[in-house]
Amino acid sequence: MGKIQVLLNGLKHQVEPGRSVADLVQDLELDGGRVAVEVNERIVRRNRWAGQEIRSGDRIEIVHFVGGGAVEDTLTIAGREYRSRLLVGTGKYATFSQMEQALEASGAEMVTVAVRRVNISDRSRESLLDYIDPKRYRLLPNTAGCYTAAEAIRYARLGREAGLSNLVKLEVIGDERTLFPDNEALLDATRVLVKDGFVVLPYTNDDPIVCKRLEDEGAAAVMPLGAPIGSGLGIQNPNNIRIILEFASVPVIVDAGVGTASDATLAMELGVDGVLMNTGIAGARDPVSMARSMKLAVESGRLAYKAGRIPRKLYATASSPLEGVLS
Repeated sequence: MGKIQVLLNGLKHQVEPGRSVADLVQDLELDGGRVAVEVNERIVRRNRWAGQEIRSGDRIEIVHFVGGGAVEDTLTIAGREYRSRLLVGTGKYATFSQMEQALEASGAEMVTVAVRRVNISDRSRESLLDYIDPKRYRLLPNTAGCYTAAEAIRYARLGREAGLSNLVKLEVIGDERTLFPDNEALLDATRVLVKDGFVVLPYTNDDPIVCKRLEDEGAAAVMPLGAPIGSGLGIQNPNNIRIILEFASVPVIVDAGVGTASDATLAMELGVDGVLMNTGIAGARDPVSMARSMKLAVESGRLAYKAGRIPRKLYATASSPLEGVLS
């Protein structure tokens, strides 16, 4: 029997049949003693969680307490909150130790890892996961290097079977030189993986129509490129990003093309929910310092977006009062 769909905190969510409210709270890794649950606008008492079976179409709200009068500015993906809006990759570093230091400096809570074959010829070699604390970082397996929907689906399932996560950063590449996505195959893979219970975050072109279709297929977020992977060109089509934001009701995370801190700040000032990068940090002369810079850039851009910039004008406007000027 396939999974059932519910509306969890306003977002579509897939649940195994027969799961209870208690199971859902556990699956989401929440502290059951600090949340309240409402199903179809009726509060479920904590002592009844185990007996309350979740049914298809249920509208579920899970709430907790925050500081009085303040709303924490968190990124929410598939019902899980993240304080950092910077997501980082783990490839291209000179050493695992350098990567570990860069992750620390970035403040990221979600990091991408590629699904690759186990090295069985040299078992003494270090493993990437030896340098990533799973209690501190949420692993986001990706399907980097996949050129067909079938291949990407296979890699996602292998990653989940290996115990990484039901999250997947879905990549289906359409061209070897530009690494632009194959949008038709991406839609096909998203459709299959969502039905299979994955939380899908697809890497796509900065195409508003494709992003909307990915959302319609059940993607938990959309991840339009800022520029080609590893190019460092920055945000090439800010107007496309604005339109994607206007259409989207899921998080929009700019993925690829960020070369320096100002690129990350610009992305965040557009109003995107987060930025994912790898080469911009790992390829810098000092990756650890660049990671720190990117952390501050994302925070600065988010703060500027929320503050609201002044309107652009063709001519000057005096900032000092004219009253009392000597004649």
